[in-house]
Amino acid sequence: MSLALLKSRALCGLDAPEVTVEVHLGAGLPAISLVGLPDTEVKEARDRVRAALLTGQFEFPATRRVTVNLAPADLPKESGRFDLPIAIGILAASDQIKATAFDQYELVGELSLSGEVRPVRGALAMAWCAQKAGRTLILPAENAAEAALVKGLTILPARNLLEVAAHFNGHAALTPYAGASIALPPNYPDLADVKGQAKARRMLEVAAAGLHSLLMYGPPGTGKSMLASRLPGLLPPLADAEALESAAVQSLEGHFSPQRFRVRPFRSPHHSASAPALVGGGMFPRPGEISLAHHGVLFLDELPEFDRRVLEALREPLETGHITVSRAAQRVDFPARFQFVAAMNPCPCGYLGHPTRACRCTPDQIARYRGKLSGPLLDRIDLSMEVGSLSADELQSAPTGESSEVVRARVVQAHDIQWERQGKANAHLDAGEIERFCPTDDKAKTLLHQAIERMGLSARAYHRILKVARSIADLAGARIIAPNHVAEAVQYRRGLPGEGRRHA
Repeated sequence: MSLALLKSRALCGLDAPEVTVEVHLGAGLPAISLVGLPDTEVKEARDRVRAALLTGQFEFPATRRVTVNLAPADLPKESGRFDLPIAIGILAASDQIKATAFDQYELVGELSLSGEVRPVRGALAMAWCAQKAGRTLILPAENAAEAALVKGLTILPARNLLEVAAHFNGHAALTPYAGASIALPPNYPDLADVKGQAKARRMLEVAAAGLHSLLMYGPPGTGKSMLASRLPGLLPPLADAEALESAAVQSLEGHFSPQRFRVRPFRSPHHSASAPALVGGGMFPRPGEISLAHHGVLFLDELPEFDRRVLEALREPLETGHITVSRAAQRVDFPARFQFVAAMNPCPCGYLGHPTRACRCTPDQIARYRGKLSGPLLDRIDLSMEVGSLSADELQSAPTGESSEVVRARVVQAHDIQWERQGKANAHLDAGEIERFCPTDDKAKTLLHQAIERMGLSARAYHRILKVARSIADLAGARIIAPNHVAEAVQYRRGLPGEGRRHA
């Protein structure tokens, strides 16, 4: 035959659209033409495939014109994942392998010049779509464990082009992947390692109970980063759907390890990160840090040192839980349901309000430093608290606080209450759901009224106080939000030093 049709997958965000690889051998000047909106990496497949076929002792149709079409033509294609189906298509079109049952398979894989099948990124997303299509997936052996996270999919791992050719010729069938799960139990840092900071530990527990965003401020070296790194260990285990979503996003980056399946991601980008690095971008959009932290924690240390435009890009994802990256060639949606944690110093030198060290900053310097954080961004942060310096006795004494396991047990119980009551975490309630699921008694209403007037709260801040109070009540096992729950939630909205006095 002179025409072969095979199935493969492209990548478009978390989606992996089906691509039909059409290979035709015809008369004309000897050449290989690649059409169908291929990127430079795809065009280079001509040389990789030719070398792989010749190295494998196959006959390359050097006297005929080879046309490879990647359909649909209006879908951009990138990376070397189409090497394997192109090579098999050429062999089938030139009658070197049997072109039978191709419609039951999907093939992905990059070829080396020696014919080895190299791993590709996004294997989990492609496996997800192949399972929905009901086809068998042939992919690089190194991607098999990752793709096997998708249940109900037959996976045929291949190490080289010869194995795939032998499979279709009926000489030696590829063995379906049947490896056991290699995911390791999560090993998060323990909260028991933190000395002192009882109030900050309590705030961390409240944040974990409702998946709330939080801001910690205080002098250098008080344990802000240490506390932030303990937050993932306080959160409940990931559900199956959440774990697959999180793993699929990380697979798009190309650095996902199946051993870290069900481990909540903790992303901490440097303050020099650009806006595309944070929210995603590129000619063929890839996920940014906020998407790689999906169902995990995004920690921004030294928050005012980030470029203001970068921080403003966080405003919409914090509300919606997803990000849309629009480019001339593509428009891609990435999930971004992350828990936002930030840390900062109270001033440029870091010692404003320190009990023993004097601040060297002028009022203008402090104003410019804090001015990098806009009001709308701070309004979207549920909890904020000062993490003060420790005394000599606290530093020299052994840690006495509860372990992450003990705190996590209370957090899991609060999450169970929320899922039974409303089917989601408190931080994700919308305005209508807040009115329905956050009932308050008369004294709590009076206290909220006073807080609105004295602190000049916006509607968003008011709703966030109610959601935090709901989480505090859930930790206490209370059905109705009481005044003490509201009072604690209001304390977490006091803001940076000096801001509370403006509203007093």
